[in-house]
Amino acid sequence: MSEISLAQQKFLHTQKKHRQIVTVSRLCIFVLFLGLWEGAARLGLIDSFFFSSPSGVVSCAYDMLIDHTLFAHVGITLFETIASFVLATALALLTTVILWLNKKISETLEPYLVILNSLPKSALAPLLIVWLGANYSTIIITGISVAIFGSILSLYTSFQSVDPEKIKLIQTLGGKKYHILSKVVLPANIPSLFAVMKVNIGLCLVGVIIGEFISSRQGLGYLIIYGSQVFKLDWVIMSIAILCLLAWGLYSLLSCLEKRYLKRMS
Repeated sequence: MSEISLAQQKFLHTQKKHRQIVTVSRLCIFVLFLGLWEGAARLGLIDSFFFSSPSGVVSCAYDMLIDHTLFAHVGITLFETIASFVLATALALLTTVILWLNKKISETLEPYLVILNSLPKSALAPLLIVWLGANYSTIIITGISVAIFGSILSLYTSFQSVDPEKIKLIQTLGGKKYHILSKVVLPANIPSLFAVMKVNIGLCLVGVIIGEFISSRQGLGYLIIYGSQVFKLDWVIMSIAILCLLAWGLYSLLSCLEKRYLKRMS
């Protein structure tokens, strides 16, 4: 037992050291990038008017924090992203269940789902704004449109790949399709659902920014498009940096929820 315990301790120590090395390496790359960017701007190797600098971006963010406009822009984009993410995931799951329950519907709709998934969603955004008006709902629907069709196709493929032996067992015991769905298909596809959700959160953010580019007067997408038009490139780069942080934060939150679920199930 002592030898096994020592081996386990050594393995855990190795894993911990590996994670520390990866974390420090990531931080070093990030700090090096910021340092080179700031140094190049100060030395005149790049034009700070066009490329800005870390200090310029921080100064811009500080000014917008003081007048409370940054919170408003970030909050609106975050709200639209979360709303479109929740609705896209729920609608995708509901649609997938309907397709799985009725093979005729799934075979009929499959080519349309493939076409809609392949269609560039930036082409749909102007039409949605003309049809529905320039408001928050339209931007949320734009975010949903980017994520939902691919999610349906991915989830339906996962539903179809469930172990057929487990389905036969439920059928042998007299179970109906509802029992197969609730006892086998849905539980088996929780990992796939988390995978889809982690992809969706980024896609919904992209869709929301596309919508804000075209119609919004608030949000990070508006700051990017307006800043580029009036050559306030500090706004543009600051907004892009905040979008990266939002995407990373939301993805990390979903990853944390997934780990907690898998730990609870193990």
